[in-house]
Amino acid sequence: MAGFILRRALLVLPSLLGLLVVCFLLIRMVPADPAVALAGDNATPAQIEAIRRSYGLDQPIHVQFLRYLEGVARLDFGQSQFSSRPVAEDIAQRLPATLELTMAALLISVGLGVPLGVLAAVNHNRWPDFVLRVVSVAGVAVAAFWLAIMLQIVFAMQLGWLPLRGQLSAGLTPPPGPTGFLLLDSLLAGRFDLLADALRHLVLPAVTLSLGGLATITRFTRAGVLDTLQKDFVFYERASGYAPRRLVWIYVLRNSVAATVTQIGLLFGGLIAGAVVVESIYDWPGIGSYTVQAILTADSKVMLAVTLLVGLIYAVVNILTDVAHALIDPRLRDRA
Repeated sequence: MAGFILRRALLVLPSLLGLLVVCFLLIRMVPADPAVALAGDNATPAQIEAIRRSYGLDQPIHVQFLRYLEGVARLDFGQSQFSSRPVAEDIAQRLPATLELTMAALLISVGLGVPLGVLAAVNHNRWPDFVLRVVSVAGVAVAAFWLAIMLQIVFAMQLGWLPLRGQLSAGLTPPPGPTGFLLLDSLLAGRFDLLADALRHLVLPAVTLSLGGLATITRFTRAGVLDTLQKDFVFYERASGYAPRRLVWIYVLRNSVAATVTQIGLLFGGLIAGAVVVESIYDWPGIGSYTVQAILTADSKVMLAVTLLVGLIYAVVNILTDVAHALIDPRLRDRA
């Protein structure tokens, strides 16, 4: 297993390097001048040129990229033009909120998607199957920003059941916990009032972010279970009088989740990327809203660092997905 993980990890470095090259070139091709955005509307040409020299923007593009790689090798991602703080500090402060939101959305997607997919497969071509197929297609088609606004209007503004935006209510401050994760730190500090308030704020953005993933997990689980139900061992166990529920939920499901596990790995990276829109609408203090601010201010250091971070998270999750596949089916270790 160690060799299996090592081979997967060695493929990450060239992938991340290629991601940085593409992102760096795309940022430099954008007509917006970061020196102009940083200097402001009333800056003189001399002031803009001075800023350009101080940030090394007057150097050839390959020199700028090599200097950036040198900083990344030292875990120095530069200073944010927007916050005037080191980018690494800003990301470390905001990343727990994004991961908390992403994990909650992933939990909803998997926790509901897998049982619903099994339910649809077991009731193939009956009314539960038709209903879930329609709902899954609608879940993929609905835009996240539209769903977020509708949920805010119904559950926050009209019914008043849930908060409209933010991570905590006004007047409440996060506990000085060791992890940076609001839910975990509130639990460790024994602040159950903060925990309850944070959970209420988490519901709407997590549900919004999870809808597309929920539909995807449901469809892939349904397809995998339907295929496994046609296997010979299933017919044999049924003829032997094996309990149908135990057969489906233990043996059939385990032999059906390979494609679903792959989608869970891909879904995690998609949720991180999709958090940009959701965090902006719900005013969630994560790296998504931070990235939007960076884009509006042409803060290239932040955009590059966030891109590298998302790529790294995506790579790590895919390695964990491969490990899960190898644990489910040990034959994959020998093929890799």
